[in-house]
Amino acid sequence: MQQVTRVFYISVVVAFLFIIWGIIPKDVLPTWNLSNVTTNIQGFLTDKFGWFYLLSATGFLVFAIYLIFSKYGKLKLGKPDDEPDYPYITWFAMLFSAGMGIGLVFWGAAEPLSHFHEPPIASQEPMSEAAAQSAMKYSFFHWGFHPWAIYAILALALAYFKFRKNAPGVISAALTPILGEKRVKGPIGTLVDFIAVFATIFGVATSLGLGALQISSGLAFTIPGLEDNFTLELIIIAVVTVLFMVSAMTGLDKGIKYLSNTNIVLAILLMMFMLFAGPTNFIMDYLTTTFGSYIRDLPYMSFRLTPFEDSTWVQSWTIFYWAWWISWAPFVGTFIARVSKGRTIREFILGVLLVPTIFGAIWFSVFGGATISLEFFDGVDIYSDVNDMGTEVALFSMFDHVPLGGIMSVIGLLLISTFFVTSADSATFVLGMQTTGGSLNPRNQVKFVWGIIQAGAASVLLWQGGLTALQTAAIIAAFPFTFIMILICFSLMKAFKEEAKVVDLKSKSK
Repeated sequence: MQQVTRVFYISVVVAFLFIIWGIIPKDVLPTWNLSNVTTNIQGFLTDKFGWFYLLSATGFLVFAIYLIFSKYGKLKLGKPDDEPDYPYITWFAMLFSAGMGIGLVFWGAAEPLSHFHEPPIASQEPMSEAAAQSAMKYSFFHWGFHPWAIYAILALALAYFKFRKNAPGVISAALTPILGEKRVKGPIGTLVDFIAVFATIFGVATSLGLGALQISSGLAFTIPGLEDNFTLELIIIAVVTVLFMVSAMTGLDKGIKYLSNTNIVLAILLMMFMLFAGPTNFIMDYLTTTFGSYIRDLPYMSFRLTPFEDSTWVQSWTIFYWAWWISWAPFVGTFIARVSKGRTIREFILGVLLVPTIFGAIWFSVFGGATISLEFFDGVDIYSDVNDMGTEVALFSMFDHVPLGGIMSVIGLLLISTFFVTSADSATFVLGMQTTGGSLNPRNQVKFVWGIIQAGAASVLLWQGGLTALQTAAIIAAFPFTFIMILICFSLMKAFKEEAKVVDLKSKSK
């Protein structure tokens, strides 16, 4: 019989206190209101520790690449005779939908457009050819190998210890080789799992907030007379909360599995629609050229800061993204681990790194490429809509200037909605798993509690400051968890070296 743990009670109390704090009006707490405090903390972290986020994310990628080519790549995430639970297409669909769904749709057109007008390199002229090249290259960078390496490392640790070593499916269990079983089961382990839950709550709340913003803006942009405001965003969150709670109650092999496959179908349909309705040759040329420059410049971008420039671009974009991905790691890592039993370490890391990175590059080339083409060649001013109505309208403003844009807007809204449901659905499953001692099938009551908290956190953050508040929460939540991620890397290596003493890594079966 699964039992809720101390982590559940501590996390629920802290989360509810946070939500209550966010509801208190700013004039009641003029200095100590949620928005002011979190903004100050976020400013301190990005100013003093931006380099730490940057080096950590790059270190995780280097470690993942090392494991691919190391002798440990032959080890299975499970017993030697275990086979994968899901076929490749379903596996890719589930990890991709949980990992980046809403974010890709939100930023697919908006991020390249923003970099086109405010280039990553200060010496580049806005709206120039050089700015266009950098805009797409940095979009690939932010959504490519680095984030998926972060997910892969944590998912690898969880799957390895759960399915090969029969450890509980909680993050603290991955630290057993370096902390010892006694510490992991004591207060230190509880603290580690609480930090993971905390990061998950606010990492996912950021994504849910983005989804609510974009659905709201998309409806207001396409339906005359409908006003885009917080009330509409709140209604959207309430409706989607009901939907994902129903889905969460059906379990992993029904609701999440079917929704993930639906997401992939809708995403590919929308992408192919846009590819052939838009400037096809330009998009494919743009993709090919940019992917080459992304691979070529990856080492430089991985360590790029701007100590001699009066620029906040790296902090606003790269540091935010690395923090966001780290805050998402407990959620996405746990979920990917759950669906990856039976795969080898090499197969697992290659799949997690390559497939989503390539798909993401194609996605940004199609939607970002079409947007930049409209501005660069046709003189369409999409950026003015973004300035007037917010980043979230970029996709729908672009659809407004291409053939069959109305149909694509409807498909886009459906896709955002299903990604919204899938992300929240997966998050309630993971939070339930992390707060019931690693149960692979958490009780519905536990998932229901986490569903309500997710919706409440997203609503509070939107009310406190929209997109800025969402980004702030992600950066703060990621900071303590980054240290846990680093410890997990050392823990994995210690466990692999111990296993190498008793397992012949040169033989075929592992």
